[in-house]
Amino acid sequence: MNWHLFVISRNRVLFIVSAGWLTFVTREEWELAEWLIRSLGQTRTDEFLKLPITRNRTQPSFHNNRSFLQKVDELPHGPAWSCKKVSIQGNQTDENGRLLHEDVELWARDPVECIRDLIGNPLFKEHMVYAPARAYADHEGLHRVIDDMWTADWWCDKQKQLPKGATIAPVILASDKTCLSQFRGDKSAWPVYLSIGNIAKEKRREMSARATVLIGYLPAGKLGCFTSDSRSLASYRLFHHCMSLLLQPLIAAGRDGVEMVCADSMVRRIYPILAAYVVDFPEQCLVACCKENRCPKCLVAADERGDPLSSPMRDPQLIKEILEKRKKGQHPTEFEDFGLCTVYSPFWANLPHTNIFLAFTPDLLHQLHKGVFKDHLVKWCLEIVGEAEIDARFKAIPDFPGLRHFKKGISAVKQWTGTEHKQMQRVFVGLLAGAVPSQVLVVARAILEFSYFAQLRTHTSDTLQFLENALAVFHANKDILHELEVREHFNIPKLHQLSHYVQSISLYGTTDGFNTELPERLHIDFAKEAYRASNKRDYEEQMALWLQRQEAVFLHSSYLEWLSVQSQSATIAGHADHDHDIDSGSDSEMEDLQFESRAAPAKAPPVIGQCVLHVLANTPAHPRTSVQQLITAHGAVSFLPALKLFLHKHMSKNRIVPGPQDRFDVFRQVVIVAPPDPRVGESPRRWRIRATPEVSPGPGRKPGSPAKFDMALINNGARTTNLQTLDGAQVAQVRVIFTLPRQFGTYSRALAYIEWFTPFKEPDPFSGLLQVSRSTRRLHRNAAVIHVDEILRPCHLIPRMGQSINPGWTSANAYELATDFYLNTFIDLDTFCISAIT
Repeated sequence: MNWHLFVISRNRVLFIVSAGWLTFVTREEWELAEWLIRSLGQTRTDEFLKLPITRNRTQPSFHNNRSFLQKVDELPHGPAWSCKKVSIQGNQTDENGRLLHEDVELWARDPVECIRDLIGNPLFKEHMVYAPARAYADHEGLHRVIDDMWTADWWCDKQKQLPKGATIAPVILASDKTCLSQFRGDKSAWPVYLSIGNIAKEKRREMSARATVLIGYLPAGKLGCFTSDSRSLASYRLFHHCMSLLLQPLIAAGRDGVEMVCADSMVRRIYPILAAYVVDFPEQCLVACCKENRCPKCLVAADERGDPLSSPMRDPQLIKEILEKRKKGQHPTEFEDFGLCTVYSPFWANLPHTNIFLAFTPDLLHQLHKGVFKDHLVKWCLEIVGEAEIDARFKAIPDFPGLRHFKKGISAVKQWTGTEHKQMQRVFVGLLAGAVPSQVLVVARAILEFSYFAQLRTHTSDTLQFLENALAVFHANKDILHELEVREHFNIPKLHQLSHYVQSISLYGTTDGFNTELPERLHIDFAKEAYRASNKRDYEEQMALWLQRQEAVFLHSSYLEWLSVQSQSATIAGHADHDHDIDSGSDSEMEDLQFESRAAPAKAPPVIGQCVLHVLANTPAHPRTSVQQLITAHGAVSFLPALKLFLHKHMSKNRIVPGPQDRFDVFRQVVIVAPPDPRVGESPRRWRIRATPEVSPGPGRKPGSPAKFDMALINNGARTTNLQTLDGAQVAQVRVIFTLPRQFGTYSRALAYIEWFTPFKEPDPFSGLLQVSRSTRRLHRNAAVIHVDEILRPCHLIPRMGQSINPGWTSANAYELATDFYLNTFIDLDTFCISAIT
């Protein structure tokens, strides 16, 4: 879709009204077509269009699937697909002694045209950046902030190397081989995705925005014409050859620039430069032309990857020279020292301004969540503690909104996902406390802290230092695992990759902009669904055509939405002065940026505590609840004394004494809506705090549910509006959320009955977790009635389980039976930030 054909200016929109639905007659027919192409296959579409109700009442202008697809094919679409045949000669022979050969197909689209579509898409106008700048959290420029790619170092450094007025389009590639067939068959696809760093990372992560596009399918065959010992090298070479063909247009475009119309209607000379490549570790080695027992980024020795060394980075020019010498029959010693493979023509060799080894970005899913945490740390702890004890501890973890409860423990789980790895991390440190030697707990805490710091969506020099410190603590204490005989060495590739995180974040921005989880999600739409729509024979061509039709419908739908907005804007602008110069002021956008000296404030630092809303349901879940019910169902044994103290303090003129005869409207939960914290995300934060009694099983198979009385941080009266620290906050358990009945007068603020915990004690020296205990008064739990808006946020406590957990503890009763707890600061990134970053 050539968005730039529709000229936008300050006071007019140029478009052809009659082209609104193009090949479709009415808006209703277009909406029907949109539903058909997205929801039904070709057979089902034919059946639907042949239904009498469709033919006689709906009466679309297309009467069968063929005529329908002909109309869809007339819609504008993105860059066209092309197929390039690649002939491979193997080293195996047939029965006649002739060498076998195999023909494979590379399906590709022009990456420069895909970039033209992305950078010119007016839907991204408010999310597009064309030049780098240093961003700071303060106007003095003392505290630098790194979040999106335009705030990091790579773009600033490259901008200096290009002519004045050049605009960089940082190309972000991702590729990952994936299986297409389920349960049977061995059909595979190897998609290659492309996006640009000009688009904000939040927009790139939106699946529905289509800010990441598919540019090709690499051959994914088995290369049966080669012997088993040479097949791996042959696949390496085929990959690089096909990637060279796919990315060929980027060479001239990155060297000379290409004029493109951008989303803001400005014409700029765009230099598309490969900046980042998002792949997992095996594919990083494939791209880097190195063996998998080496680091694809640096020159660390194969047996030293477990040590905290500072090794020199791989140099693209040096690597190309070594490969060229090897191609000519020479045997440079660096070839073996660097662990290289005989791939003589890497695809990145001629890409201008590209350092492929720096381009590999952190892979949180495979390196941290699944790799270092699940495959190593969890395994080590299971060997130390034992499966039974670890399972029992997971079963007894108290509930928290959004927290997965491993009802059967973790040892029996066979299929893990990235989400489950993250759920385990939320409770792992507190769960281990007391069960493992103190130094092992320090190791676990260091890994978890590294994981959480790495997930921040905004970094400063301080948080990057915290990231390095966490890794240093791990290395300083890791030998305990060798002493306990649970690990012989730490020469672990994924562990070594953590040493490159700070450099990658400084160069390209925070890790949430370059996660392999997005490409894996894209496989569903761009590979698996496309394959299911084919007849499973010669499926690549059918997949490309299916994707082209899906893209055409999406683009036309997006265009109609954009056109509607623009036409409304044009109507309003039509009342403005038509003599106004529509080009005035536009040159200011092309001024030469002095990005090294700029102190451009970034997104405002987290301002938490302002405009916080506490929302209750419109009607209470349990109206007119008696005091006796509050005592028995909610455990509010001191409800009346606590309420009397509250009334005496806040309604001193009230003469009515609350008693057993009073009834109260009771709510299930309160929802707290707080402003976003840029370190965590862009959206407002929503927290639920529940106070629901146990529900007994109903008739039939209707299950019951245990009581849920959540923990919360309460403003104890000594804090300010700043919620970036835990100062002035105290833990309490919320048991009742209610309002006063009318006989006590008009009182608009909702109330909560809580049970206090002690103020925070010193953190545990090994887990780093703050400690609290039940607060008592005269041998009873210390209870109080407070305003609901004094509740700051939810929190999570983990009972101190000791060396061996009490067998009577469960998730439902642990809060009631235990007396000493840890404040679980790993329960979410929000809580981690306010406890670890001051």
